[in-house]
Amino acid sequence: MADYDAVLVYDGECPYCSVAARALRRLDDIGAISWYDDAAQAALEAQFGETPFAMVLFDARRGRVYAGRSAAEELADRAGTPDIVGSLVRDSYDRIAAAVGVASSRGRDPADVHDAYPLTDAARERFDALVAAAADRPEESESA
Repeated sequence: MADYDAVLVYDGECPYCSVAARALRRLDDIGAISWYDDAAQAALEAQFGETPFAMVLFDARRGRVYAGRSAAEELADRAGTPDIVGSLVRDSYDRIAAAVGVASSRGRDPADVHDAYPLTDAARERFDALVAAAADRPEESESA
């Protein structure tokens, strides 16, 4: 089983988001699973008391959860992009999410959660299930 420090929850029905999640494979310590996955739903409920439709990065090692703009900026930083790229991603998150939603015919808007939060004890208890779900995802071809 993979040994991830963090797991990204993303819109698994969005082809653009799926491409971005595949790019995370270069970061060995971050896994990714679809928002629609049962483990993602359970972790979101444990963290927020509901299941906000948003990009969310659960980081057990740091004891943090990054959501929305904060998740996008954190991922850009971890990918080693220049600081200005992380700032641009954060500042443009809402416009990018809206454009992707229209292009993918998603039919729902992302939740308005954009901060870094302490990882709750209840969400920490579900982190191993997130890791297992991310590790069990089948490899997708790079051309998909």
